[in-house]
Amino acid sequence: MSPRPTVAFDLDGTLVDTAPDLLAALNFVLGESGLAPVEAERMRRLVGGGARLMIERGLASHGVTPQASDVDRMLEDFLRFYEKHIADHSKPFPGCAETLDLLAAQGARLIVVTNKIERYSVQLLETLALARHFSVIAGPDTFGFRKPDPGHLLRAVERAGGDAAHTVMVGDSITDVNTARAARVPVIAVSFGYRSETLEELGPDHVVDRLDEIPPLLGKLGLLQTAR
Repeated sequence: MSPRPTVAFDLDGTLVDTAPDLLAALNFVLGESGLAPVEAERMRRLVGGGARLMIERGLASHGVTPQASDVDRMLEDFLRFYEKHIADHSKPFPGCAETLDLLAAQGARLIVVTNKIERYSVQLLETLALARHFSVIAGPDTFGFRKPDPGHLLRAVERAGGDAAHTVMVGDSITDVNTARAARVPVIAVSFGYRSETLEELGPDHVVDRLDEIPPLLGKLGLLQTAR
């Protein structure tokens, strides 16, 4: 029997469509600074890389180059607002829970590796009844690493009892691809999610259009046991 694989998932834009609540928090702090809200479609391109980067992108969209202290203040306000509204409109992508159940049934270890702070990641996943699927939920504060630093992924795999040689990363952005490349693990990109790059520019090893395509793909790659 082959070793149990570890499947590492990004969170925002991969497992859960969190953009509506993240963007509401961003528009709240922009409004507090006297700036107009950013339109929804334009704002979706601002999501990814963590709250601080999102705020910086939102300010840049208004032509504002802030001081670090300004971003620090806005980040505190953003997080207070977001914590209260973390799952008002966020929803798992289609087939999410079923896919996680099937992967676990086929012997996979499941972990989350995200640039969202750990306690917010846990809160979100618990609210959406998804946290039970994961042995590790690692944010940038969990180990002191932030994607694309490979330490973020590798330490999470280690904590889960996995092996990097039998790990695959699933994500939606160039950050996820760069993390996987640096950790020397294969990477699957979802065709949905939050990014400005095309899939060709992203250059993942594999692409899926739906989460429920992942178990059969890993089966074809010989990484999963055949479902009973």
